[in-house]
Amino acid sequence: MKSQCQMRFYEELNDFLPSARRKIRFIHEFQRRASIKDMIEALGVPHTEVDLILVNGQSVDFNHIVRDGDHISVYPTFESFDIQPLVRVRPRPLRVSRFALDVHLGKLARYLRLLGFDTLYRNDYDDAELAALASTDGRILLTRDRDLLKRSVVTHGYYVRATDPHRQVEEVMDRLDLYGAIRPLQRCARCNGLLATVSKSEIRERLPHETGCQIEVFWECGACKQLYWEGSHMPRIRRFIENLRARAVAPTTGQIAGAGK
Repeated sequence: MKSQCQMRFYEELNDFLPSARRKIRFIHEFQRRASIKDMIEALGVPHTEVDLILVNGQSVDFNHIVRDGDHISVYPTFESFDIQPLVRVRPRPLRVSRFALDVHLGKLARYLRLLGFDTLYRNDYDDAELAALASTDGRILLTRDRDLLKRSVVTHGYYVRATDPHRQVEEVMDRLDLYGAIRPLQRCARCNGLLATVSKSEIRERLPHETGCQIEVFWECGACKQLYWEGSHMPRIRRFIENLRARAVAPTTGQIAGAGK
């Protein structure tokens, strides 16, 4: 005999549901004993996107076993809401925001490195390897593959909705509130190595003649030895960073409907 529960997903979690189930409470039938985590992921929502689950008005963790007649509400991360009295199913935020990106996000990786974030990216990682690296190194896994986020080893991750690289940067910065952590000219956009200033006398023979005559300040990647300087592209990069910082908004406070009862 089939059991039934009522489910409602909130805010951006609806992105993972078929249109008929978005932003409404719907009946979900199930036959076998299942944890709330397994049920949520069976419906298409990665566990890394979920921060709070209410069952019959009470907060529960991912191990909760769903029972016939349960009323379930599932919430995403609410960075600006105080839910401390409740059971958060998501691990605490990592002390330092470091990233691992899947094969679909190469341009986003370069932008994040440009902004100073430690960003692991290679186009030859398989899913299991990438998930393991993110877990072992304490990195946030950014991906366009929702199944990758369902791997149990992944504790911190985010499904990037946008497809345009500029919009992806804005989305990740907004979602993770990274504006205060921007540190330009810290990382190599090519390999993620750390940059350090280097004297022109040490690298003069590697420079184009015109650059050697006009530029005085240089940086070198400690890993791949790529050279950087403030060329004609720098005003465009500065505008890009200024526009990002302009998006930062003051945090708000509030309470999730029904969560404080």
